[in-house]
Amino acid sequence: MKLHRLLSGGAADGIVPTSGFTAWLVSLVSLAMAALAVAALAVCFATDRLADRWSAELARSSTVTILAPEGQMDAQAEAALIAVRTTPGIQSARLLSEEEQSALLAPWLGSDLTLDVLPVPRVIVMEETVAGPDADSLRLRLEGEAPDAVYDDHTRWRRPMVAAAQRLRLFGLGALGLIALATAGMITLAAQASLAANEQIIGTLRLIGAQDNYIAGAFVRRFTLRALGGGVAGTVLAALGLLFMPDMAREAAFVTRLGPQGAQWALLLTVPLIAAATAFIATRMAAFRALRHLEDR
Repeated sequence: MKLHRLLSGGAADGIVPTSGFTAWLVSLVSLAMAALAVAALAVCFATDRLADRWSAELARSSTVTILAPEGQMDAQAEAALIAVRTTPGIQSARLLSEEEQSALLAPWLGSDLTLDVLPVPRVIVMEETVAGPDADSLRLRLEGEAPDAVYDDHTRWRRPMVAAAQRLRLFGLGALGLIALATAGMITLAAQASLAANEQIIGTLRLIGAQDNYIAGAFVRRFTLRALGGGVAGTVLAALGLLFMPDMAREAAFVTRLGPQGAQWALLLTVPLIAAATAFIATRMAAFRALRHLEDR
């Protein structure tokens, strides 16, 4: 019953003008804020996936790099490979080929680069068990068998990257809160302007016995529906922009596609509902505040 009253106000709808500055302001503000909210949600979704991806890919992987003098590179690389393969806690280990190293460097140095012109180290990539190796023992063993080998368990990379992703997610959530506050403020101003413009009509309605709930309901209904319509339009436009955005993750392993995936798309439906709820609360508070002010005069 309350939903029906909100959608169809009957004669009370005639109190609030169907067009004009305030009507367009509410619709445009809701559209813009909904689009920004979808963008902020997209950032939150992407950073969540990025943090999970970095944690998963780096948690049980490690490398050994060998940059030995000329003539000793292959011998030390082979010795280091044998050492790590026989170390408890190492599930698998292999030496990257020159072609694989060239492919890894291609995004920064180009695909035409030959490794002969640069002092590129040999790299052993390893997959560790859940328990992992004893890092200190492995470093000591490598120091004895391959003095120029350096063991890296990626901890110094993983923690800052995951922390950065988490802070970026907090930034997105903070942006959502600011968007909601800005929407509430703009709609409150629009409602106050509309109430002031219709002051004489409100006074006449009171003279013929109209209750404040009836008068405020007309403004609340119209502004809520305007905000809902603007929110739907802004959400659809922003969602289409995300849907057709190029997928950079295919070309760079350290990024992820911006925007929602799978069931996350359904969460975007909450944006226009939140816009409508914000308009409902803001307009109701502004309407009763204005009516009390008129009564005191």
